[in-house]
Amino acid sequence: MSRRLVNLTLDTLEDLPRPCRQCVYWELDPVSAERACASGDPGLDKEAWVSQTLLEWGSCGKLVYVDGMPAGFVMFAPPAYVPRSMAFPTSPVSADAAILTTAKVVPAFAGGGLGRMLVQGVARDLTKRGVKAIEAFGDAKPDEDSEGGCVAPVDFFLSVGFKTVRPHPRYPRLRLELRTALSWKSDVEYALEKLLGSMSPEKLLRPMPATSSMEN
Repeated sequence: MSRRLVNLTLDTLEDLPRPCRQCVYWELDPVSAERACASGDPGLDKEAWVSQTLLEWGSCGKLVYVDGMPAGFVMFAPPAYVPRSMAFPTSPVSADAAILTTAKVVPAFAGGGLGRMLVQGVARDLTKRGVKAIEAFGDAKPDEDSEGGCVAPVDFFLSVGFKTVRPHPRYPRLRLELRTALSWKSDVEYALEKLLGSMSPEKLLRPMPATSSMEN
């Protein structure tokens, strides 16, 4: 079984599961997202967000393929690029952290360690950029599914090393210190360079922007 981790690009964006490819839950503020879904093509807004983030900041996602099949993905960015991040009761994300927004593994490939592999890839990427930590909002009651699965379960984040930094009965904020993730170094190198085979070239890495809102 071959596994391969690649950066999210406008080409690989098409390999996201269709509901996720059309979803702008994180990329727009709640009002704009609702408007886009009701009156436009949210897939175009998703593509525009990815394009702008790639140009201004660099890689903002990872996909993992198993035997050539897309098996899972994660997306991440500085808080300034994620309008929805300010709508949570446990906001804001810390100034020294990037936010991991979406994390999904295709059910047929669940239980194979792909989630941890994806997070390790993000940790390696962000460490090179000088980012101190990754934070995320988890869903403590995913069975209620009020957000359509856009917020990953708390249990997923805990299973890959995140710790709760601001508790909440539904949407706690969690954090993974990248200095802690550096202890995964041998695992990362083995998973990414041995198990996954060749990786796509890293995108040009740019420093994190100021915390001002992203221009429209």
